[in-house]
Amino acid sequence: MATDEIINKNMGDEPWRIFRIMSEFVDGFETLSRIGPAVSIFGSARKMKRQDPYYRLAEETAAGLARAGFAIITGGGPGIMEAANRGAKKAKGRSIGLNIQIPTEQQSNPYITDLLEFRYFFCRKVMFVKYASAFVILPGGFGTLDEFFEAITLIQTGRTEPFPVVLIGKKYWQGLVKWLNSTVQREGNIQPADLRIFQMVDTAEAAVEIIKDFHVNHKQK
Repeated sequence: MATDEIINKNMGDEPWRIFRIMSEFVDGFETLSRIGPAVSIFGSARKMKRQDPYYRLAEETAAGLARAGFAIITGGGPGIMEAANRGAKKAKGRSIGLNIQIPTEQQSNPYITDLLEFRYFFCRKVMFVKYASAFVILPGGFGTLDEFFEAITLIQTGRTEPFPVVLIGKKYWQGLVKWLNSTVQREGNIQPADLRIFQMVDTAEAAVEIIKDFHVNHKQK
């Protein structure tokens, strides 16, 4: 196929792409606007055993939040996402998965009570932020880091109201936080207050308490 034919084909697809994007937003808004307070939980999609400490932490955190009345939102896949959905479902909470259609064919985990499928990452990311009262970040890779920095950037720039962003696993995250403090802040690219946008903890209980306290105080204002 000639190059101009490829360009013309792509240009012809553009209006239809707009409708697909709109439908993802409409489906997401319609479903998630009814869930009440929710927490988005992120972490590695890599396969891991249920005995893994981070799997257990994700499950315990989600269960504690579900018992406190929060719905749990994850990316809907395996690993940490599965653990969080599993914890929410075991605690009889609402367990939401925002699955993404990617070439590796991510399969949704079996612990989801409400499943939404997305073709576009940016539509999915809007849902994570718009309907979350907090972010919980467990160890993960580029996707997890992307969600973490997206959240703290939106808070830093005032594009969203402040909400708790909690990193679980100090051993895993301390190198990144040290670099942000010793290099990024020292070079003047962020302010000391920016490092207080998020918190680091080691236990599910600590993460749940931070979020519960913020939610109570926020409602009282």
